[in-house]
Amino acid sequence: MNGEKSKTARNKFKKKWTRTILLQAIITTFSYLSFSQTLTQTIRGTVADADSKSPIEQAGVKILNLDTHIYAVSDADGKFRLLKVPVGRHRIKFSFIGYEEVVLQNIIVTTGKEVVLHVEMHEKLFIGNEVEIVAVKDKTKANNDLVTNSARNFQSEETERYAGSRGDPAKMVANYAGVATGNDARNDIIVRGNSPLGVLWRLENTDIPGPNHFSTQGATGGPVSILNNSLLAGSDFLTGAFPAEFGNKMAAVFDLKLRNGNNEKTEFTTPAERSMFKIKKKISSA
Repeated sequence: MNGEKSKTARNKFKKKWTRTILLQAIITTFSYLSFSQTLTQTIRGTVADADSKSPIEQAGVKILNLDTHIYAVSDADGKFRLLKVPVGRHRIKFSFIGYEEVVLQNIIVTTGKEVVLHVEMHEKLFIGNEVEIVAVKDKTKANNDLVTNSARNFQSEETERYAGSRGDPAKMVANYAGVATGNDARNDIIVRGNSPLGVLWRLENTDIPGPNHFSTQGATGGPVSILNNSLLAGSDFLTGAFPAEFGNKMAAVFDLKLRNGNNEKTEFTTPAERSMFKIKKKISSA
């Protein structure tokens, strides 16, 4: 009787030990497969003529800094799609016969959202020998055609590159010449010696109060910015010679623009360094 009990106990122990080893083997295998996968994302957008705004069909789109061949051609609506692009920074070239090539530098690709681009190409005015043209955006040229000088155009990605910016446009411009801050605890900016109260904030051509959390009434700065830099497109920072549309502000103007969202699917983003959860979702059938 005792022998049978001992044999049964040994069998149960063997079965339990076998299940444990099998479970560990499965977990190890799946962990290896997940870490060995390359994280990728999609880059899509449209290509259009800079003058007529009409879509350009059969325009070539290529990623320059990858050894693998990732290439796409725009369709009749000027739309293109690059699939399975590895995450990171990339250089993308747009080319078409009769048009100047456009090269976009430092396009950031992350797993959290698709990259949506709109590229406008200029026609070549002459045909001659082969010429390599690399388009470089003039940072001193503002989006507003009425601004002639004292302007600096910036992209949302730049708010992550400057030391201490932390995604805040106000802290980013403190690195520019003629711009300073009172202290590191707030993002009030002093432009050419003018008071921070003379700074105007505009979002999509609408004047807004200082976009900051925990700011005092009437102030243009605060400890934490409300703005989410991933929602901003190319925007302007003006330090003087303001057009009449900006009123009587004396120090500086932030003329901010919102970027186009993803009109095909819902996306979720949760930055690790901030307490924030963002959802991009199509809200109309247009």
